[in-house]
Amino acid sequence: MRPARLGSLDRVSTLFRRFLWLPAVISLAAAGCSSGDSGRPVPTPSPGTAKLCRALYRELPAKVDGLERSGTEPSSEFAADWGDPAVQLRCGVPRPEVLTPGTAQYNPTAEGIEVNGVLWLPEQQENGYRFTTTLRKAYVEVTVPREYRPEVNPLTDLADAIEGTIPDAL
Repeated sequence: MRPARLGSLDRVSTLFRRFLWLPAVISLAAAGCSSGDSGRPVPTPSPGTAKLCRALYRELPAKVDGLERSGTEPSSEFAADWGDPAVQLRCGVPRPEVLTPGTAQYNPTAEGIEVNGVLWLPEQQENGYRFTTTLRKAYVEVTVPREYRPEVNPLTDLADAIEGTIPDAL
């Protein structure tokens, strides 16, 4: 004969098996339906910026930091991915808030880095780094997942394409 307490544990176990699998199934279904990207929207640049971004898109390398180029979802001439997890490039993004006067994040002394002739604003994110070009006629954003170190390596492979297609703003 079972003690009463064990019987109630059996009932909890049965309830667990019947109902607690539901969140796991929902999570897996949602993951299976996602595009695998970071959820960042495709930019919608102005016509002049769009022309520059299309030129950049045509010049982007097949590999970045040894990672093969893959398709983006949705497909766009303003975005490109390499690897899994993806190093993501988006062209025609808005000016970063840290560089925009009047925003809460504005920092007129934000430090930049120069990689092969291209100036970048690095911003640490929860899952890696976001780099945005500065002093160019279009803002180009590159997100590098934390799995890739050093994080600036992909920027070296993108520098020639950016320098050749996105003119300096000064």
